[in-house]
Amino acid sequence: MKSEAEQSEFDAKSFLRKLPDGPGVYRMFDRHERVIYVGKARNLKKRVSSYFQKNIVHPKTRTLVVQIVNIEITVTHTENEALLLENNLIKSLKPRYNVLFRDDKSYPYIFLSQDPFPRLAVHRGVQRAKGRYFGPYPSAGAVRETLGLLQKLFPIRQCEDSFYKNRSRPCLQYQIKRCTAPCVGLIDEAGYFMDLRHAVMFLEGKSTAVIDELANKMDTAAEAMEYENASTYRDQIASLRRVQERQYIEGERGNLDVIAGAMQDNVACVQLFTIRGGRNLGNKTFYPKNVEHQSVDELLSAFLAQFYLAADVNKLTKHDIPEEILLSADLLDADIIASVLSEQANHKVSLSHRLRGERARWLKMAEHNARQALSMRLNSQATLLKRFEALQDALELDELPARMECFDISHTMGEAPVGSCVVFDQNGPLKSDYRRFNIEGITPGDDYAAMHQALTRRYKKLKEGEGKVPDILFIDGGKGQVSQARDVIEELQIEGLSIIGIAKGPSRKPGMEILCLSDQKREIILPSDSPALHLIQQIRDEAHQFAITGHRQRRKKTRNTSLLEEIPGLGPKRRRQLLRQFGGLQEVARAGVEDLASVQGISRNLAQLIYDRFHSDGP
Repeated sequence: MKSEAEQSEFDAKSFLRKLPDGPGVYRMFDRHERVIYVGKARNLKKRVSSYFQKNIVHPKTRTLVVQIVNIEITVTHTENEALLLENNLIKSLKPRYNVLFRDDKSYPYIFLSQDPFPRLAVHRGVQRAKGRYFGPYPSAGAVRETLGLLQKLFPIRQCEDSFYKNRSRPCLQYQIKRCTAPCVGLIDEAGYFMDLRHAVMFLEGKSTAVIDELANKMDTAAEAMEYENASTYRDQIASLRRVQERQYIEGERGNLDVIAGAMQDNVACVQLFTIRGGRNLGNKTFYPKNVEHQSVDELLSAFLAQFYLAADVNKLTKHDIPEEILLSADLLDADIIASVLSEQANHKVSLSHRLRGERARWLKMAEHNARQALSMRLNSQATLLKRFEALQDALELDELPARMECFDISHTMGEAPVGSCVVFDQNGPLKSDYRRFNIEGITPGDDYAAMHQALTRRYKKLKEGEGKVPDILFIDGGKGQVSQARDVIEELQIEGLSIIGIAKGPSRKPGMEILCLSDQKREIILPSDSPALHLIQQIRDEAHQFAITGHRQRRKKTRNTSLLEEIPGLGPKRRRQLLRQFGGLQEVARAGVEDLASVQGISRNLAQLIYDRFHSDGP
């Protein structure tokens, strides 16, 4: 009986006789002329011949070989050239049997504009605008955290130019000391650019130098008896010290990446920690495809090539290559990969596996995170992750949303309005971050004003350092509620989150919801069986139920509180006397001033207060 390799339509023997012994790249095609696998080789003849041996161990390889009808090769001068070509072909062709890592194509950067008063902002995509780009960062959350730190340390504006150019008075950022209001001339260029220079130094990892400069300025101001300025410098130094304590790696001040892989049940995970200028910029998790029967070292080899060796193909992002990369496995082709990365980066790049001290501790942490992420993916979160992935595709997001918040308003004919905020992450509801807001001071039944107040209270706290910015903000409502959300987010200058309204369709039936996408200014209706829609319905229903529960509690409390308790000078004994004399609250409300004053202990003035409380036009 013939082996599976021999059953292939491909004449392997005659092809192998013609193969050269040098380095190169090979492409395997199926009967539909599609490239199903791309590989590199130090010796093409030996490597390709290994696929056609009689005893192939891995089922995946056997399945691949059966489908081969043609192989094309490209001979290269060196192994380095072969690695680069292999990487370019994998990214452009996405062969079915290669390990594939998703490239988000638009990793976030921090952008510094070239305006007279430059702004700092999150940036994704093509870098066309004039200015400086810092990054890339491993996630949008890392960018937002860094921008938040910068606003506290050095109040550089982060607002859009359209917002900045149309101000006649300082915005909320000035009031909470997150901006110096250059829009209305409350700071000159010299003062602004001093903060700007320090912010740039911080982004370059030179925070120690910033502290030294600020310390000198503090001493100078103190000697000149400018104590208010000296205290400002002192507070900035203290804040920078706290940032250093939280973010610096003990004994580390350089640039390095920490990469760990984990595999189980043909599912793989790669964890990347990014360290720049001694600061931990956060981590990112990757789940590659087509990893059956791969080893961890093969997984990491594929990751290094696809992540760092960006080609012009499909405008893929070119990632910053650090001086050192710490790996959880010893790679067979480590020397080749290090050589190619060094050529790409124009500086020496070392791949390290056997580590001691602080580096070993960080690698151990990355390995733990990889195992934890893999375990979560394999266990009960499988369905939820599929919904998140479906949502990412449906909304055309650059990366899987890590945090989502949804707001709803509940009231009965305008009585006791309550706003709710529920939070979901990739593990489901994050109930410790749920919040309710008792809405006050609005016209009863004004849902727009209620939504505006709830959003302002929530995200003003966030700008002050409490909580995290979500990737998606869902609003239970249509264009009007979305407009309120957009106004609040613009006023507070929060960037990097998508606002989506969930409006009921014409029939108001579940499954017919209309999604109002604020940033794209369009509406979409997802199929009723869409996993993305099911996730949106789940978070919307959670917000609705949370709001209703809060509203009922507030209404019950209000109705259990007698209006008499709100009248100054009317204590428990006099309240009991009134209710006893008139037979209940309704009769007290109907009584006139003279009738009320006839009750023992109720003076004429107090009777007037009681009457006014029940007959005023107020609530």
